[in-house]
Amino acid sequence: MKRINALTIAGTDPSGGAGVQADLKAFSALAAYGTSVITALVAQNTCGVQSVYRIEPEFVGAQLDSVLNDVRIDTAKIGMLSETAIVQVVAEKLKRADIPCVVLDTVMVAKSGDALLSPDAIASVRELLLPQVSLITPNLPEAAALLDCAPAQNEDEMLTQGEALLAFGCPAVLMKGGHLGNTESPDWLITRAGAERFTAPRVNTRHTHGTGCSLSAALAALRPRHADWAETLREAKAWLQQALMQADTLEVGKGIGPVHHFHRWW
Repeated sequence: MKRINALTIAGTDPSGGAGVQADLKAFSALAAYGTSVITALVAQNTCGVQSVYRIEPEFVGAQLDSVLNDVRIDTAKIGMLSETAIVQVVAEKLKRADIPCVVLDTVMVAKSGDALLSPDAIASVRELLLPQVSLITPNLPEAAALLDCAPAQNEDEMLTQGEALLAFGCPAVLMKGGHLGNTESPDWLITRAGAERFTAPRVNTRHTHGTGCSLSAALAALRPRHADWAETLREAKAWLQQALMQADTLEVGKGIGPVHHFHRWW
């Protein structure tokens, strides 16, 4: 089996459930070696975000140079980018990196409702990153922000918005339907070849901290071992479903706890 080197470019979570910490756990759980570049130091826990410490964009670029000049990176996941200048640095470095697979988790708001991306950076994400990445994984509010429209209210609108996002240059869009509030969580994988629906029963747990981070990291970790995004998504969703089902067995925090990344072992 080919060894996979994976890179996460994201902010931190000291409580370990989201951000870079969650990405590295997902990489490890799915047999990929994790490397990381920090875009913001976030004081957060299961109860919310308390503070964000700005990292200079030049230092983000320096971290990227350190990794990319030394380590073969087979796949990458991009999460929290915080501000326009960091989006610009990451976009420029990606142009030169030639990473085979890049998953963009369009992180804008934490589970607690705290903003993780400045409003003026949304246009930069749309214009600079969408044409470069392999897959984007927006939830419904994030897709609406990228398109400057109201969030989708049903699956037909999800499809329409996903197809509109393809027009910005990304070859694949995963529209996540968790915000619809149905008894199941429908997702639509939309490519230029068509659209495919994926669904799973909604898990009865409040411990969903880091779900989006973990799914996008899982997709990045698994993609080099699969023929296409559909195969990759099936395995990633099956792993995440179990991580959610086992989340209540963890004893982490007083608020919205994390999913159980290592449910296969303990």
